[in-house]
Amino acid sequence: MRVVVLGGTRFIGRAIVDDLAAAGHQLLLVHRGVLEPEGLPLAEHLHVERADLPAHRAVLEKFSPDAAIDCRALTRPDAETAVAALPTGIRLAVISSMDVYRAFGALNDDVETDPVPLDEESPVRTNRYPYKGKREGMDDYDKLDVEEVYLPRGATSLRLPMVYGERDYQRREEFILRRVRAGRTRIPIGAGMWLACRAYVRDVALGTRLTLESPAAAGVVLNLCEDRTFSIGLWSRMILDAAGSEAELVRVTDDLLPDDLKPTGAMAQHIIASGRKARGLLGWTTSDPATALRATVAWHLANPPDGSDPDFSADDRALDGR
Repeated sequence: MRVVVLGGTRFIGRAIVDDLAAAGHQLLLVHRGVLEPEGLPLAEHLHVERADLPAHRAVLEKFSPDAAIDCRALTRPDAETAVAALPTGIRLAVISSMDVYRAFGALNDDVETDPVPLDEESPVRTNRYPYKGKREGMDDYDKLDVEEVYLPRGATSLRLPMVYGERDYQRREEFILRRVRAGRTRIPIGAGMWLACRAYVRDVALGTRLTLESPAAAGVVLNLCEDRTFSIGLWSRMILDAAGSEAELVRVTDDLLPDDLKPTGAMAQHIIASGRKARGLLGWTTSDPATALRATVAWHLANPPDGSDPDFSADDRALDGR
């Protein structure tokens, strides 16, 4: 196929590009040109701000795409701009999030509302803009808005959980790895019972490609997540094992937990989800989580973040019981 990729230079988008190219598809990467990472597969590029996409519709038409995947639609205008610019009659998919589910809203409000596992029929949030006033630049973010634009046009919405893997700029394992790098031998932790589904970035990329290749997936919502969910406590120990660390996880009370370790304490709503629909419809499979985590941790240890916080005084207070 000939596939337009909106985004495609960071983490999830980059993995999708790698997978599509490896399968022999021809790609047009549409991005701002700010990031030009080394090692990208051979592809055509269109450097443009999303807001200016409609002015480049002729370029998109000339590419004669069979499909498009939008990796970076965060708001309704993001989605509307992309749909207005893309040629009609092609397969569409958009990266969404499991934060559309009511259970995620409950998690933010520290209440419990839903049984798990969540599936594609589980209730979604009734309130919009979950990060308004909470995260800079996220006042208009809402994947429900994005889905309302894409789904009526026959797109597939791929709802993702916490995605881990190489090149993750959110550094989801950093709550443990920054302590490993600093040589900490004791790490405070809460009860560690929270269950939150995950997906390995390369598995997400595979699911995305299979979605674009499958006409049966048009116009539907699919969860892409692993079929086994590890507690945050067990996941923390697995990160340590993957890093070759013998650091001890020391149980402390929730009120003493440092901010970045708060999720290891009591959480009101579990976020377990089912990817059964995607497995049945697409024939999608996932990697062994332990193997995927080892590859993830190896990459992050070899590529430490800039400006990692060297202050562990909150850890010391927690470990001292103060």
